[in-house]
Amino acid sequence: MKIADKNLIGIRRIVQGGFFIFCLYSGWQFYNFYQWATGKSMLPAARPPAVEGFLPISALVALKKLLLTGQYDLVHPAGLTIFIAALLIALTLRKGFCGWICPVGFCSNMAALVGQRLKIIRQAPKWLDVPLLSLKYLLLAFFSYLILWNMDLAAIEVFLRTPYNMVVDAKMLFFFLSPGRITIMVMVFLLILSFFNKNFWCRYLCPYGALQGILALISPTRVERTAEKCINCRKCENICPGAIEITAKKSIWAPECVGCLECLAVCPVTDCLSLTIAPRRRVPAFLLPVLILTIFLGLWLTALGTGHWRSTIPLQTLKHYYSIEASISHPGR
Repeated sequence: MKIADKNLIGIRRIVQGGFFIFCLYSGWQFYNFYQWATGKSMLPAARPPAVEGFLPISALVALKKLLLTGQYDLVHPAGLTIFIAALLIALTLRKGFCGWICPVGFCSNMAALVGQRLKIIRQAPKWLDVPLLSLKYLLLAFFSYLILWNMDLAAIEVFLRTPYNMVVDAKMLFFFLSPGRITIMVMVFLLILSFFNKNFWCRYLCPYGALQGILALISPTRVERTAEKCINCRKCENICPGAIEITAKKSIWAPECVGCLECLAVCPVTDCLSLTIAPRRRVPAFLLPVLILTIFLGLWLTALGTGHWRSTIPLQTLKHYYSIEASISHPGR
């Protein structure tokens, strides 16, 4: 283990925490914008495009349109940009979006950290873990069937321009601000489970992560283990958020690997674990987060510079639909 690798855990916490704080700030900005747009506040506020990152279904629909027509969605372009960035990172740098950027992943990590310090974290037995792992892939298959298989171009065009899609950001806002009783019970249940089972939501239920995990299977970036140097201390396995059996493998390509590199940070043997980019070429561990942030921020700057970041929905249209948001339902209902 190199001295620099010890800092990876702290750096990851800072990067994840920074994105988490930014998401909270964007949510606060959007709340102020909504209040102003609906006449509940006299203080003008701008709509933060970053809130569209919480609209992955709309982004998936928009991505299919982009692939079919080459046309970029201008209703929620920031959401599409963030979605593309996450997929591109998965293809090249494992599930780096999950491991270094995702605010939900940050919350899961913090819950797991508390659970570890309280010594209440437990790993589900394999007979339960494997069926639970399939849940997020079933959810991904469900959404893929509805969108990638079942929706033709005409249906996509109609959906993207529906009032529902235009106000789905406001509906997401009220999902967090005014959740129903069942929603609260489910969220509390998932939160409690996260203290006892490491990264419960990310591991078992997130279809977004499932898609990235599938793409990451062909990623050229992997953690390699030199078996001759391994002392079988299992520190890497104890800290791994994906509960991967690292000491039983030579190359870590499992879809649960989020590229956090915490295994490298805790390994007590120099060069026992190393980061490689195909064909098994060792690279400095710090290169991974640098490349992840470069791709993510690079796509953001590109979208910003080409006019594919801010929505083109007229302000008056947003104001009108926001004012009747409660009466707008999903077009499939």
